[in-house]
Amino acid sequence: MTKKVLLLLADGFEPLEAAGFTDVFGWAAIDGLEKVELVSAGFKSPLRATFGFSVIPEKLVSEIDLDDFDALAIPGGFARAGFYDDALSEAFLDVIRHFDARDCDVASVCVASLALGAAGVVKGRRATIYHQVGGKRKGELEDYGARFVDQAVVEDGRVISSTGPGTAIEVALRLLANMTSPENAAHIRAKMRVPDLDHSWLNRPQV
Repeated sequence: MTKKVLLLLADGFEPLEAAGFTDVFGWAAIDGLEKVELVSAGFKSPLRATFGFSVIPEKLVSEIDLDDFDALAIPGGFARAGFYDDALSEAFLDVIRHFDARDCDVASVCVASLALGAAGVVKGRRATIYHQVGGKRKGELEDYGARFVDQAVVEDGRVISSTGPGTAIEVALRLLANMTSPENAAHIRAKMRVPDLDHSWLNRPQV
């Protein structure tokens, strides 16, 4: 049976962070060793992306059955584009809680880990976030009970978090590996010409 990923889009999401998932799982659907399907959804349509253009998700959340999906993926976004208004709303957080309660894989990019925190998913878990001088977002993540790790991509159990837009493909490949197999993820990495993971990059501090 084909496995399904829900790409949950908040208003103000960053396009590159969403594209990591759409491209990796799009390639996997066409050329993968195991079939997967990705469906994008939001709470309204169209959605406004971070840099000012509109995006039409495939579905509204109200139109789908969350139990039909095996994993959840969430790109981050910018405060000035309204990302947190949507991503920290109770309706958005309830979707995250639904997947966590079912012990499904949950992957976030950049500041989307704050939504995981607000949903109670990263409490006591290792996680990361976009970290700048002053540590505002790091502090917010820790306030939710997360154990901050300054690595590009952090995985703890079924939860994946990362530090910024440039990590999106790696997060998507990790999610694909967990949902299918490491061999499938390596196959798609090669098909897409994505360089092998540089572990010095993975462990390089952000500040």
